[in-house]
Amino acid sequence: MKLDAISIITADMPAAVQFYSSLCLDLVDGGADAPHTEFSSGSLRLLLDTEQVMLSIDPEWTRPTGGHKMSLAFDCSTAEAVDSTFAQLTAGGAGADPVAGVVHEPWDAFWGQRYAVISDPDDNQVDLFAALGSPAQQ
Repeated sequence: MKLDAISIITADMPAAVQFYSSLCLDLVDGGADAPHTEFSSGSLRLLLDTEQVMLSIDPEWTRPTGGHKMSLAFDCSTAEAVDSTFAQLTAGGAGADPVAGVVHEPWDAFWGQRYAVISDPDDNQVDLFAALGSPAQQ
């Protein structure tokens, strides 16, 4: 047995596809206009389903409330990549809205990582991190 996929229910498939595409996941099925979309990241898949798909499976389903429901963590490899990814996703550009919301701006965490927290279009938290290289940076 192995963990094969993580599934996220989205209220806005086009925004969710844009967000997860911006995190360099490979789109392998579906897309902005599809009710079900799949991304790949190595051997793990990220699945997106619209709320309508969820309601077709469980007509009594309701969107969870009361804080973030889950979080994903992306290893950005370097502290600089954490900062640039955060900036790219939260800044918007040329009149475009930001792709992600700011939860916590990048900081050097006491556990030895450069860390930032953003939110996807459905307010799920997404962590961006990288190990700090030298002991002087920690």
